[in-house]
Amino acid sequence: MVDPQPLSDPRVLRAIAHPVRNRILDELSASGPARAADIARELGIPANQASFHLRQLGKYGLVEEAPEEARDKRDRVWRASATGGYRVELGKLAKEPGGKAAVEVFRSNRLAWLHQVVDRSFAMSRKKGRGVFATSDHALKLTDDEAGRLRQEIDDLVESWADRTRGRDPERRTYLLVQMVQPYPDEPTEPDEPTEPDG
Repeated sequence: MVDPQPLSDPRVLRAIAHPVRNRILDELSASGPARAADIARELGIPANQASFHLRQLGKYGLVEEAPEEARDKRDRVWRASATGGYRVELGKLAKEPGGKAAVEVFRSNRLAWLHQVVDRSFAMSRKKGRGVFATSDHALKLTDDEAGRLRQEIDDLVESWADRTRGRDPERRTYLLVQMVQPYPDEPTEPDEPTEPDG
């Protein structure tokens, strides 16, 4: 198990705040080395757009070429630079020059993305034959140390699945697993009250 690489440059944080670039990093993590054409096919975007985003990610050291995977010298194959992913500590990054703005962009993009992911999971869980869509939440009594160990055990389990399934098997699709461990929110939010129409 490779530990996540700490991310300490606000410019890099801005680079991964872009949703397409973040998706490319996820795809390289799930599938392994890939060409721009592979990425374009998986994401449903033009190949030149995939190439542009790969070059941008390469500029910030997030991806690198994998020449041993290439068919010849003209064939460009890319892989994620950090095999264990990245650890993003927003508090530390906000203290760096340009960090506050980069953190705000990253935070707002990730929040919008997570809202979209949860909404889609609830909507698609009612449809049949389109993959597995599931959400679950659990309340546990834990010390902070136990919560940290639980998170690590979950990470280790997910990483073992990632290691077993990495590659371009046409039977598989890329799944997203979102994990959140936190103390229970102090104030439960009330659902929005239905509004009466004016008139």
